[in-house]
Amino acid sequence: MGIKRRDFLKLAGLSTLIGLGGKTAFQLFAPGELEASIKEVPLTAGTKWGMVVDMTKMDEHLMDKCIEACHRTHNVPKIENPKHEIKWIWKEAYEHTFPGQHHDYVTEKYENRNFLLLCNHCTNPPCCRVCPTKATWKREQDGIVMMDQHRCIGCRFCMAACPYGVRSFNWGDPRTMDEALNPDFPTNREYPTRAVGVVEKCNFCAERLAKGQYPACVEAANEIRKGALTFGDLDAPDSEVRKLLHEHYTIIRKPELGTGPNIFYIV
Repeated sequence: MGIKRRDFLKLAGLSTLIGLGGKTAFQLFAPGELEASIKEVPLTAGTKWGMVVDMTKMDEHLMDKCIEACHRTHNVPKIENPKHEIKWIWKEAYEHTFPGQHHDYVTEKYENRNFLLLCNHCTNPPCCRVCPTKATWKREQDGIVMMDQHRCIGCRFCMAACPYGVRSFNWGDPRTMDEALNPDFPTNREYPTRAVGVVEKCNFCAERLAKGQYPACVEAANEIRKGALTFGDLDAPDSEVRKLLHEHYTIIRKPELGTGPNIFYIV
């Protein structure tokens, strides 16, 4: 169900009370703005993108390279304060990654190691259901869960709804004057220069997929160790990700919640 313009204006008024950088209702809810931004991203070949993380091939160095590649590609600033940090991809200990599968007798192979984490681009994403302005939505053509920072009013409902902690809130102005910034990102209205008071997260490198390129983390990982990260179409029976899921035992994060994560881990 769409949101009426009167409700838009009420939400915009509320946003000024929670420090959203002075955005006006017209800036947030300009007619057709969201629809126009969606159309700027060409359809890609896949209809349900997913990723397989092969933890038998992963190590700390390789995960660091994936994180570096992702954050460099998307100009994610490094903020030392962990309460204010922005992260699109990161690593986390096994017991925090898979709390429902952790117990006192977990083998040391998993107990004392980190796992690579990013947005799960869920089949049934709760974040999209709670967003009052539809700033986060699931793309119909390929299942990627997107963020439109122009629509975001900073209510953080999506952060509360996401059970995986994949979203970051910009508490301060995270823009930098670093000359090493990637000039290709942002590429259009859908990927704006980040600003105070908005939420962001991994977008499965939608801007790279539109150019026929793999996600930055996948490209970086496979330059070092082939098969560490595999990206592909879960709807295609002959895709590499489907072959891996058929041949290997894999786990997903918090399957009991029914969100249907599309990031799978070979353990």
